[in-house]
Amino acid sequence: MDFSGNKNGPPYFRNLSRRLSKRLTVWQTLVVTLLWLYISRNFAKIVGLECPEPLANLYNRSYFRATWITTALDAGFWTAMRIRKKWLRDLASVVFSVFYLFAAEQADEKVRKVRGTLTVDHLRVSWNKGTTPYLSFFTSLMRPKLARYPPRMVRIPRPQESSYKEPIIAWLYYDAPFSTIINQTKIILDIPGGGFVAMNPRTNDDKLLAWCGRTGLPILSLDYRKAPEYPYPYALNECYDVYHSLIATRGRCIGLSGGTRPQIILTGDSAGGNLATGVVLMVLQSAAASARRGPGQETLPTPDGLVLMYPGLDMNIGNWMTDEQMSLIQDRRTRSTNKNVLRRKSEDYYKLTPETPHPSDDEEDKFFAARPSLDTTGDSEIVTVTTPTTPNVPVEEQPVIEMGHLASPSNIAHQKASVVSSKPRHLKTRLAMSSMISYFNDRILTPEMMRAMIILYVGPHNRPDFSTDFLLSPLLAPEALLAEFPKTCFLTGERDPLVDDTVIFAGRLRQAKYNVFVQRKELGLLNKKEVFNEKDHVEVALIPGISHGFVQFVSIFPEGWKHIFRCARWMEEIFAKAEKDSDGDLDHKTRERHHRRVPTESSADEDQPLEMSTLRSSTGSSGAGKDRADEANGHRRGTRGRGRGRKGDGDFKRQRSMVSLASEDDLLGRRMKGLAGGLMGMTADGAETP
Repeated sequence: MDFSGNKNGPPYFRNLSRRLSKRLTVWQTLVVTLLWLYISRNFAKIVGLECPEPLANLYNRSYFRATWITTALDAGFWTAMRIRKKWLRDLASVVFSVFYLFAAEQADEKVRKVRGTLTVDHLRVSWNKGTTPYLSFFTSLMRPKLARYPPRMVRIPRPQESSYKEPIIAWLYYDAPFSTIINQTKIILDIPGGGFVAMNPRTNDDKLLAWCGRTGLPILSLDYRKAPEYPYPYALNECYDVYHSLIATRGRCIGLSGGTRPQIILTGDSAGGNLATGVVLMVLQSAAASARRGPGQETLPTPDGLVLMYPGLDMNIGNWMTDEQMSLIQDRRTRSTNKNVLRRKSEDYYKLTPETPHPSDDEEDKFFAARPSLDTTGDSEIVTVTTPTTPNVPVEEQPVIEMGHLASPSNIAHQKASVVSSKPRHLKTRLAMSSMISYFNDRILTPEMMRAMIILYVGPHNRPDFSTDFLLSPLLAPEALLAEFPKTCFLTGERDPLVDDTVIFAGRLRQAKYNVFVQRKELGLLNKKEVFNEKDHVEVALIPGISHGFVQFVSIFPEGWKHIFRCARWMEEIFAKAEKDSDGDLDHKTRERHHRRVPTESSADEDQPLEMSTLRSSTGSSGAGKDRADEANGHRRGTRGRGRGRKGDGDFKRQRSMVSLASEDDLLGRRMKGLAGGLMGMTADGAETP
């Protein structure tokens, strides 16, 4: 019996094929087949039966398209990261990425699973992929001609006062022959981001080449050492030492003539924004410490300006906004800038209660206008509480309650309740989620990544006070230091999980500057007719419809170029204003003093240097290079990661803390080690995970 059958199929299919071959060519048949496969696979999406994409309306179209490409790249590079041979790994990464560009759902699933078990290797593979040969080649092809000269790697020596001696690696971007840099008197000092664990200056070539080509100034971008090998505050010390060296040598360390003190603007994005702000705080701390020592103590000058792009300024991730933080965002002077941020926080509530009437913008303004105001013009303190006006009711009949400071609390509460209940109004909530929680499903920066970065940056042996350490979380900086800040410009996406850091820190800067302005006016140091201009101190640009890292992938997000050039314009304006204010007094000679860290809590040794770990018994705190490497790697168990030992201080022994257990019973240390070990790909017994 013959079971082979006809090679062209059953009779019915043969007849159908014969008829179709007379009307359709081979190419038409292929197109129809592929079209049918697409329709059959995406039928639910085409007819509108599929579950809506939660992020479809979160970003604008071009940014969402860019995140689709970055997700495919992450999935492809993470798939190939275990291949041992580098040439094969680089090639396979591109091949897998092309596959995931078409298989978007598989790419999302791959990225979701990896982010659930992140390690430092995953972060570095994802964020350093721009320096791989193939991606670097394609990016350079898509980049416009921004500069004629490539960047140069340089080594910056440490200042003499530093406790560290290893030179710091940096990349110098200068769009002119290097011999002409001797004539420059302005420097842009850039600190790149990367979550403190990844990304060197070459991953920011688009931004840095655009800046040097636009401004014609030398841009020094730091390749600071990364966590977890060098945990907090090693990178911060490196950035501060570079700034100190530039001032101490008057720029000679990078080729300037040294005839005048150079003007310097600090820039930073993401984690680099945290470090740049921390450097300014360290400089201001040094000035405050010298002022307490008496007159004649000249200090390290403050930078001329600060430009921050989507900075991460708060390591203490919280769920809810405090009343103080909300008042900074709701300030009338910044209402137009922050209105979309405020609307988004209201939508967090109304999305859960779709049947609740939503207040209009006018009603929101009336609601904020009705917040209690303090009148201290008289001898007694009177608090006046008003409610929004109600239609068809004369203003004279609107309830106004005046409460003297001697009124009983129960009576006050009763009167407040009567006012609130007397007038119908839309349901409002005073709960406002932080942006990190509102955008927890962000496609670029997720809570899992933030958690991993913070744990790796702090390290297993550091236990900072997240509520007071403002060098770790600059958002906590005291107002006295904020009042001395140079002009600061912020550039952040409105849908960025870190947008609250920008608006809150900008609000605190604005408030500190305004308080100083009022005090100077009351003392007669300023003209009574002079008006406070906040743009002289703070500028904030919130970009609608985009999230984090948009200047990192401008090759697939072309809108990012205009934001890069906006930062360049800010820098030119800051330098122009600084040059105008200096009145030719740039070459006065100063004696710089190296930073002595003032801890955030009260301490008797507040003038000690900021170092990253305490010293054990040795011949000196800055002995052999091996000892410093051990400190940087956190090998000294049982120590806090920020000692205050200094060169030549003699032998030190760790004294047992009154509030900590012995090292073998130190539960907090074991917990931090367990968290960090998992992120670094280590098991409990120290072995590397597969």
